[in-house]
Amino acid sequence: MEFTMIETGWLSILPPIIAIALALITKEVYSSLFIGITSGMLIYAFSSGGNIISAAAMTFDMMSSKIADNAYMIIFLALLWAVVSLVSKSGGSQAYGRWAGKKLKSKRAAAFATSVLGILIFIDDGFNCLTVGTVMRPITDRLRISREKLAYIIDATAAPVCIIAPVSSWAVAVASEVSEKNGFHIFLSTIPYNFYAIMTILMVFMISFTGRDFGPMKKAEEEAVANETDQGETETIESKGHVMDLVLPIVVLIVCAILGMAYVGGFFEGVSFSEAIGYNPTAGLSLGAFAGLITAMLLYLPRKLMKPREFMECIVGGIANIVPPMLILILSWSLGGVCRQLIGTGVFISGFVNSTNLPLGFLPFLIFVIAALMSFSMGTSWGTFGMLIPIITMICDTQAAAPLLIPALGATLAGSVYGDHCSPISDTTILASTGADCKHIRHVETQLPYATAVAIVCAIGYLIAGFMNSPVVALALQVILVVGIVMLIGKKQITEEKI
Repeated sequence: MEFTMIETGWLSILPPIIAIALALITKEVYSSLFIGITSGMLIYAFSSGGNIISAAAMTFDMMSSKIADNAYMIIFLALLWAVVSLVSKSGGSQAYGRWAGKKLKSKRAAAFATSVLGILIFIDDGFNCLTVGTVMRPITDRLRISREKLAYIIDATAAPVCIIAPVSSWAVAVASEVSEKNGFHIFLSTIPYNFYAIMTILMVFMISFTGRDFGPMKKAEEEAVANETDQGETETIESKGHVMDLVLPIVVLIVCAILGMAYVGGFFEGVSFSEAIGYNPTAGLSLGAFAGLITAMLLYLPRKLMKPREFMECIVGGIANIVPPMLILILSWSLGGVCRQLIGTGVFISGFVNSTNLPLGFLPFLIFVIAALMSFSMGTSWGTFGMLIPIITMICDTQAAAPLLIPALGATLAGSVYGDHCSPISDTTILASTGADCKHIRHVETQLPYATAVAIVCAIGYLIAGFMNSPVVALALQVILVVGIVMLIGKKQITEEKI
């Protein structure tokens, strides 16, 4: 069905407001987004002489068109989670844990190694949480690092890493939300403005390297050192897997994804690399994920790490895991389509922004705060940026606000991750607790001061970046502040370094 935009005035802002309000009230994203889409279609139908039946028909027409427009992304996410599921099943994670256990002899080394492993597993945050937790928990228990500290390191190197990694499920999800504006290049441009992700990673390494802690985390670390039972040390499950079973499929996936993006975009036919990878990135990423899947098959089946039937069941199970976040994406694409293509939300918001006297430099700061509050309340970063990105892109369609598109989108992603990082109902927070085998509420309590300290620093950064329209000075100041917080507030434990 062909869609023709009509201007509906202030009614055009009702669908996103309804979706956001319902999500905050009910803490349920799926129905909130669907009701927002339906309300937009009803406004469009009645404004153009239609009825309820035509509104229902157009709702599903919009959803099907968005699925078709983003088919390669759906394929990539399905293949990616199939690879993730297979790697988890292979026993490679346990093999890495056994290898690392022989090398790590101090608390500092173990915390640092856990952080590095969290950085390296950047393809998906759920895979990151469970893999890092399973691998490192026996080692950190032996060296009397608290489960709360382990959960924090896992959580702080999951979503914050995935949201700035170009080859990840998060990158593709974000790029798809701004696909009309060359989404992959825009995502890459937001990375220097994703202050919370960058500063959280810095905080993790500072805490790990210096051994300094503050707040409830310091108390948890002292209790872990005093606990002679080593927190109920877990046994590493023996398996036939090797470290290569974890590393090789992921390395092949990443390398082939980059080559795939270059191939699809015509790099090998003379197109520049930057243009090539932005042409149809999800098609190239799909090629990389498929190469990772084939690598896993050639690596696991001949050695009988799993039977052919188990292999296929693992693939199906992995794809099933991506259905909930995929549904959020489809609904958010559809809500954005209704607002942009049908009821003129962008036209109305642009006119409103032009009529206000608020300095536009405040925009990234305000967006960071709004995104953080929404994500904390709903417990989902994907749902938050799925709702906000269409609105932000429409706000920045004005000539005055256009230069702030990248800082504003960076603030959207950063706020979404901060709120998700702190929220007790976030799936990533829950998975980090699960991976570390830590009491969930203890993880939330001990992590909150660290995450909030970083968020306050980032809020200052967005005030600077919004008026200077450059991340350089803001990043430099934030680095100084984060290092200062750890060194001035954090206290070392007076314990033996080696256990």
